Parts: sequence; structure tokens; C-alpha cells
Amino acid sequence: MRYAGLTDTRYGGGADDVADVSLASKLLKFNWLLAALLAAAASVGFVMLYSVAGGSLDPWARSQIVRFAVGFGAMILVALIDIRFWKALALPFYAITLALLIAVEFFGEIGMGAQRWINLGVVQLQPSEPMKIALVMVLALYYQWLPPKKVSRPLWILVPLLLAAAPTLLVIKQPDLGTALLLLAGAFVVMFLAGVSWWFFALLGVAGGGVVLAVLVSQGTDWQILKDYQYRRIFTFIDPSTDPLGAGYHITQSITAIGSGGVAGKGLLQGTQTHLSFLPEPHTDFIFTTLAEEFGFIGGLSLLCLFILIVFVALASSFRIKNSFGRLLSAGVATTFFFFFAINIAMVTGLAPVVGVPLPLVSFGGTSMLVLMIGFGLAISAQIHGDLNFRSRSTL
Repeated sequence: MRYAGLTDTRYGGGADDVADVSLASKLLKFNWLLAALLAAAASVGFVMLYSVAGGSLDPWARSQIVRFAVGFGAMILVALIDIRFWKALALPFYAITLALLIAVEFFGEIGMGAQRWINLGVVQLQPSEPMKIALVMVLALYYQWLPPKKVSRPLWILVPLLLAAAPTLLVIKQPDLGTALLLLAGAFVVMFLAGVSWWFFALLGVAGGGVVLAVLVSQGTDWQILKDYQYRRIFTFIDPSTDPLGAGYHITQSITAIGSGGVAGKGLLQGTQTHLSFLPEPHTDFIFTTLAEEFGFIGGLSLLCLFILIVFVALASSFRIKNSFGRLLSAGVATTFFFFFAINIAMVTGLAPVVGVPLPLVSFGGTSMLVLMIGFGLAISAQIHGDLNFRSRSTL
């Protein structure tokens, strides 16, 4: 098994009848370093939201602090609960989240030209956010259940492909191409770590090239795959100068702001591109641009290093988990986080088309923040209870 460099205990001796771990022991095994790094990254977001608001905690920074506090508490609570409990909920969680994505198609709230939210009364939920974690969980469950000799067989590869394709297609229809890419990335990483053959990913690359070609050829036809604005984003990414005041305006202003920050930046609250309203969505998608303008190359690189350190600590911890479900879940959360910030930073620096992916922990957002913290809580739970062995055949 590719990722199981350690002994895979899916067939190991004692099953679920393992002595419970005491609360004190759990707190000692809690990954406090990872928690501190997450808090540090969120704190950068508080400062930048304070700056974007012109030196005020309102309307964004104050509520973001509250959201992070709730999310941090949720992360600790989730982490202290036995990973076997969360394993039992993996399939129901996926099914419920998929049902909510379907409900969005019929009852979803429309905002900024997209239908992504569903009104649950007390909160506006974006189901595509919890699906990022639900998909990783259900795939980790699937590969913990599946015997290693079947991992690369076509019939058994079809199951995870269908599990990933259903929510991805629903999210693309909203439309939300950025989140769809994150779902696929998370799914393929779990499949790769579970030991799926390299040949599958080679074929996937060829198929991906075919899809890109089909997307481009379909423009202007009756079977056009993407929305018109998404095509404009693609062509603008290739050459922003073709429409500097239209489709290329956002990325042009973003690159200008990043470049104007220089090495050390202009200083907090001194970003002219941000505070003179040249930047679109400076509190969400383009908040890294604000950081780079006000704190320069040093500030941007520091945040990037902090993000990479979070991924490294989470992945390093996952290697020590003895059961395959916990390993795949923990690694899946870490790599999903990696793709999250990598796509955003590539987007605002002109290295990728603008697809509407916020910067994790830093951009303003409620559902995204809470789901991400719960995801890391699940990863830490897998680490705390990592010595537990699971039965070779789990109920799907």
C-alpha cells in the first residue's frame, strides 16, 4: 500500500474492543502545535480584515474572531471524541451533505449570480463546504474497508469516482468551479494515498486534457459546458491585457497591488489599491493581495511558510497513525487545505484563472472557517486515537 509505509492494521489483532483513552491522556496527545499554527494563520486574517475595513473591527474582523473562537472550540471537541464515532458517521454525513447539495438546486438562495446557499432558518449554509470533508471521510472509509488487492481494479475504482463525481457535478452547476476543483483534488489525493495504480492517474491526465479541449471547443455551441463569464476568466488568465478594463481588470489590479508592495510593503492601512477600492472583494478572494501590498514580499512569504508548516505538521502526524481510515482522513484534510490556499494564491498572482476560492482561515467567511476547523479536529482525533485497530470489514 503506497501510503501505508507503516504497518496497516486493518487486519491487525484486536478489533474495536480497545480500552478507552482518558481525557487527560487525550489532552496530552492533542496536537497543540497544529492548533497554535492554525490560530496564528487566523490572526493574520483578523489583522487584514481590520485593515480592509479602514482600521475598524467592524464589519468583518470582530465577527471573524467570534467565528474562529467557535470553530476552535468545535475543533477541540471533535478531536476529543473517539475517531470510531466519526468513522461510523462518515457515510451518513456524506449522504446528508449530498442531499443538501441537491436541495440547493431547488431551494437554494441566489447571490452574486450563483445558487450556492440553502436557508436553514438560523443560518445560511453552503453545502459545498462540508462536502470537502464529507468526501474525504467517505473515501477513507471505503479504502479502509476495501482489501488492498482490489484497490486498483477498474470496478472498485468506479465506486470512488462516482462518490466524487456526484457532488462535483452539482457544485459545477451552481456554478462554483473553484470548489469543484477542490473536491476533485481531495478525492484524487485520497485515492493516490490508498494505493490506486499510477496508470489510473496517467489515464486521468489524458482524460483531463480531453475535457479541457471539449470545454474550449464547446464555447458558443448549444452544448457549451461553462458559463460565458468562466470562459472570459480563462482567456483573461492567458492574457489579461486583452481586456484590462473588463474581464482582466481584477487580476491586473491584483498584480499591480502585489508588485507595489515591494519587499517590505507600504505598511498596515497604507495599501492604496485596497483602500481606494481598486481591488475586488479585498476581504475574501483577494485578501492575500492586500497582505502583499501592505506587508510586501516578506509578509506574503511568511504567510505562505506558515501555511506550508501547517500542512507539514498535519501530514507528519498522519504518518504515525496506525489504522488506514485515520491515516487517509488526516492526510486528506491536510492536502485539501494545501490545495485550498495554493489555488487562491495562484489565482491572485496570475498563475491560475480566477475561480472564486477564498484564502483559508484568512478570508472572511463563516461556513468555510467552521468546516475547516472541524476537518482539522477530525485529523487530530485520528492522531489521538491512532493506536486503535479497526475490523477488517466495516459496514458501509
